[in-house]
Amino acid sequence: MANLLYQTIEQISREKHIEPEVIVAAIEDAMIVAARKFYKTEEDLRAKFNPDSGQVEVYAVRPVVEEVTDPKKEFSLAEARRVDPNAEIGGEVLIPKPTDVLGRIAAQTAKQVIMQKVREAERDTIFNEYNGRVGELVNCVIKRTEGPDIVVDLGRAEARMPKREQSRLETYNVGDRLRVVLRAVDRSAKGPQVIVSRADPILVQRLFEMEVPEIYDGTVQIRAAAREAGERTKIAVESRDKDVDPVGACVGMKGMRVQSIIRELRGEKIDIIPYSEDTVQFAQKALSPAKVTRVQIIDPETRHLEVIVEDTQLSLAIGKKGQNVRLASKLIGWNVDIKSEEEKRQEIEAQMTALTSPGTPLSELQGVGPKTIERIEAHGISTIEKLADMTPEQLTEIPGIGDKMVEKIQMAVAAYFQSLENAPPETESLEALAEQEAAVDSEEQAVAAEETAEAADVAAENIEAPSEAEEIAAGAEAQGQAGSAEPDGSAEASDEHGNK
Repeated sequence: MANLLYQTIEQISREKHIEPEVIVAAIEDAMIVAARKFYKTEEDLRAKFNPDSGQVEVYAVRPVVEEVTDPKKEFSLAEARRVDPNAEIGGEVLIPKPTDVLGRIAAQTAKQVIMQKVREAERDTIFNEYNGRVGELVNCVIKRTEGPDIVVDLGRAEARMPKREQSRLETYNVGDRLRVVLRAVDRSAKGPQVIVSRADPILVQRLFEMEVPEIYDGTVQIRAAAREAGERTKIAVESRDKDVDPVGACVGMKGMRVQSIIRELRGEKIDIIPYSEDTVQFAQKALSPAKVTRVQIIDPETRHLEVIVEDTQLSLAIGKKGQNVRLASKLIGWNVDIKSEEEKRQEIEAQMTALTSPGTPLSELQGVGPKTIERIEAHGISTIEKLADMTPEQLTEIPGIGDKMVEKIQMAVAAYFQSLENAPPETESLEALAEQEAAVDSEEQAVAAEETAEAADVAAENIEAPSEAEEIAAGAEAQGQAGSAEPDGSAEASDEHGNK
């Protein structure tokens, strides 16, 4: 009996990869639970497996104290020495409990506890073994399917491959052998706690490490990888030796190396790109097979790039359903916006038009108070045209503007544009403005002519009737001329009667 129980323990230990001591401890705990349920006692129980007899002995443990406070759990020294003559204060007394009377229910309880303890130990063993192997490539066999998930056998444990970790191009049948990569180990999972994947980019990297010796020994490094499982994969490679071509090493002679990986991935396309520290140059290579005209860094902090391609290369750069640009964005780690030459030209023209016509200021909007206009301008909206482009949800985000104010603003904007539509054509307004300016000019010219005529009349009157002051000045001048000396020294004088 002893040998049979111990052989069973060793057999379970080998099958579950658990130490025999763990199983023995589980059996002891199970016997304690069964004994406590049968005896319905609150005593401290202790179980011990006896390898010689093959029995699990259960004892009630009572400490020996000077003053007993709980008679059900403690012994005085006199009571303890009746059971064990060698008992001392501070020691313990073990009272054997029969186990052959536990019965069927207690045995069933013990069995459940043992199985639970064994499962917990098995899960701990699996976690400790596979937790340090995440990212490793392993072989497995498909064991069964559980809904959309697939359960595979790793040899020493089962693993689960969820739907999101499966390739679109592959169909899985029970008994198929696969190469998978260990994705994660979940200790809290109810079923298999090891997660494997056929869709992770690490799978492609591990396959290249197996097929390309230069990658395995570190001469060529895979710096980045982006993948959409079942469709396309992009990897960026770099060589540490200037004499080794990283792309050529991965492709192999006549494409033998990369073709073997493609067969393993069931025909998935693979783009091998040379890595570059220069973001602009790396982005140009990452968008292959499209030819890029130029790359511009929009914002280094948010890692935003703008890529310009020819009109004929736009669809190729974007790829099927945007696949090429998505993979390129993942590969370089930047947000990529692709535009054609025509789109960029139209964008520049629109920007130039916006600069030349800044728009109508909000102060000209009728029906909206100045405080509301200040709130809108504080939000960064300075023209009526920008205000018209805002949605009601965006307007309500402005502090101090509610639903009623939004309706009022929309009515005011609509009235403004309606007034523009009802305004006379531009040619008519220009003609009216020209006529008005001509009328103003003619009026100004008439006023100027009238003023000039008045000035001329005044000048004529002054010439015809000299003033008294002018007559006195003329007489004085005549007398002065009569008494003046000639340059030759002769003097002539005459009085007012003409005598000399």
